Amino acid sequence: MRSRAAIVAVVLALAAGAAADGSATRSAPAPPCGIARRAPHVYRHVLLLVLENHAFTEVAGSSPYLTGLARSCGLADRYFAVAHPSLPNYLALTSGSTDGISSDCTACSVSARSLFEQVGAGWRSYLESLPSRGYTGASSGDYAKRHNPAAYYARIAARYATNAVPLESRTAGLLHDLARDRLPRFALIVPNLCHDEHDCSVATGDAWLRRYVPRILRSRAYRAGGTALFVTYDEGTGADNRVYTVVASATTRPGTVVSTRFDHYSLLRTIESLLGLPCLAHACGSGTASMRAGFGL
Repeated sequence: MRSRAAIVAVVLALAAGAAADGSATRSAPAPPCGIARRAPHVYRHVLLLVLENHAFTEVAGSSPYLTGLARSCGLADRYFAVAHPSLPNYLALTSGSTDGISSDCTACSVSARSLFEQVGAGWRSYLESLPSRGYTGASSGDYAKRHNPAAYYARIAARYATNAVPLESRTAGLLHDLARDRLPRFALIVPNLCHDEHDCSVATGDAWLRRYVPRILRSRAYRAGGTALFVTYDEGTGADNRVYTVVASATTRPGTVVSTRFDHYSLLRTIESLLGLPCLAHACGSGTASMRAGFGL
């Protein structure tokens, strides 16, 4: 009996040691979607992450992390950008109109109301490679103003000075706010010209997503069930403006594929609805479908 007890003690000690040094088998990470039954009427946080210049077919199957997230959560199978080039699409996503802008101008401004104004102080733009907080200049290094719509809205200029921040900031950046559970009501996340796939490959952008998106999905704010994440592309290529768009939330059923025709105005309408806000401009159109029901939001 003593010998058997000694053997059991040794086995338990070895198992404890293996667990302590990380060699024991670890449980699989918790799934990001389908972990809650009932969606909140009004969400605490909505995050929009925008990538660049690839049609749906250029991304499907070529972006392993993003397509895997679509399988784990939801995919808008017929989602379209509304214009070319970049800036009009970013304006459409945040104001419900291209606001008469048809180029990537840097000296122009827009007087229209926007989603940023609707949420008051409760927004933040996390912009990778932004030279400094509240930077209003044109392109600088891997930062491009045309991918930063908040910089164009004259009505929010005062708030822009504090609410547009470098993504990497140690005191105000995305990872800082995630770690401290300080996400704003609405967050626009824009990688730099390489990581958004504008100047670099889909594979490069996918690797960037693999580094950042899991941090969002593991955050306290997301796991609490009151946060939704949308990942889309600003535009496609040439005449093909169908773009890859993924929806993640605690109540989106894994493997959801919705083939309703959506566009940037649909996404704005959905974000406004999730935040309990009225719609703006074309987001109010009778032909502009909301994405809430299809994705269990």
